[in-house]
Amino acid sequence: MKNLFQMSIEKIGLEMTIINLVVATGITLIYMRVFINFKDAKKQEEQKKKEVKSIVETVSMSAFFLVCAIVTLFKIGTFNFHNTILNIFALIVYIIGIMFNLLGRFYLGNNWGNNVVIYKNHTLITKGVYGIVRHPLYASIIWMLYAVGILYQNYLVIILNSIIFIPFMTYRAKQEEKELMLVFKEYKDYQNKVGMFFPKLIKRK
Repeated sequence: MKNLFQMSIEKIGLEMTIINLVVATGITLIYMRVFINFKDAKKQEEQKKKEVKSIVETVSMSAFFLVCAIVTLFKIGTFNFHNTILNIFALIVYIIGIMFNLLGRFYLGNNWGNNVVIYKNHTLITKGVYGIVRHPLYASIIWMLYAVGILYQNYLVIILNSIIFIPFMTYRAKQEEKELMLVFKEYKDYQNKVGMFFPKLIKRK
């Protein structure tokens, strides 16, 4: 009969197989949708009313993800704390992140831009996932990176997400909001009601 140690090793191996499959699937689905975003944005070139270049865009974000992937693969900054319940929680957060990202792109439709873009036919989206957070595309990735840090027991991914990714996402989000407030008078009210990256528990009037 197998001893408890062997059974524990096999259980951890199965968990990691599931984790790897879910993480890889999430990344693939999101990048497939990003590819579609770029194709749609190209069709919208003539509809551009204003474009503001941003240091935070797909290439720079992908470079950050690559760093996180290298850190994870080479186990730089790992800690030894395996907890199945915590992994299940992190996996749920990761899956919610995937859903928010894909749904956010669906609701955003032709409003998407690699840089900060205002289109002639631009619309303010406040329904669906945009009724929960103002920037579901950025919020979802923040949540997913925290989940990855837990799933792969890597404190460095958690730190990099906290001190680099979130500040840069905040910078990009504020760039967008500055332009949106010039176009939509109701945006300020939307800001008061809905959180930037995390749902608001207390909503200001």
